[in-house]
Amino acid sequence: MPEVTGRTRLYGILADPIHHVKTPEVMHSVFARHGIDGVLVPMHVAPDGLARALDGLRVMQNFGGFIATVPHKPAMLGLCDAVDGDAALIGAVNCVRREADGRMIGAMLDGIGFVAGLREAGIEPAGKRILLAGAGGAASAIAFAVAEAGAAALTIANRTVAKAAALAGRVGTTYPACTTAAVAEPEAVGDYDLVVNATSLGLRPDDPMPLDPAGLHAGQVVAEAIMDPAETPLLAAARARGAAVHPGLPMLRCQIELMARHMGALA
Repeated sequence: MPEVTGRTRLYGILADPIHHVKTPEVMHSVFARHGIDGVLVPMHVAPDGLARALDGLRVMQNFGGFIATVPHKPAMLGLCDAVDGDAALIGAVNCVRREADGRMIGAMLDGIGFVAGLREAGIEPAGKRILLAGAGGAASAIAFAVAEAGAAALTIANRTVAKAAALAGRVGTTYPACTTAAVAEPEAVGDYDLVVNATSLGLRPDDPMPLDPAGLHAGQVVAEAIMDPAETPLLAAARARGAAVHPGLPMLRCQIELMARHMGALA
């Protein structure tokens, strides 16, 4: 932990639950590397208190911004005063800068980080048939990012199929070269080159699987957006069936400096 003084700039991460977050230690290594006098603090905020929490953060003059994670990314879009990049199209925000006048400026960086993490591990999404579980904030960012990266086809699986269909429609309109589809549950997970869990299922020990792993096999890659545990039950099941696995932490590590820059900690 850095030394905290009256000159230290404050940042936060808002989540519910909060125990799983890995961002503080990763961000503090960025601050140390760049000589930034800053500290990032976990803030446990439930959905019904999110707007009130932001009201308080707006008036804290030594507060620079925050990262939003499960389940706050979609709601954060409506609470920001403005957004950068494609956050509005994605429908979610995961990083917010507090301006000097208290305005909150959002951005969505999960998708960029996810694709960068795949490529860092030697996994190229271009040309792949991809199954994405989830249609929330992180899933939406990942959907746009893999389509932009050249995915051949993207199937989005979500219990509320209308939500998946809406996301598939937005992605398909923006990236028509990527064939999109939406389902409530995938029939054959073995038909895909890359399977991605972008739901929160796997955070808690008693969570059900986000999808049936029975059809997973060698030759596939199964990836997570969850960072803790490092190996979720889905990844363990995929590994047992011979599939390659890709954990969630690289998604954070590959976007962490972008987050620091958006929050104004780095020039």
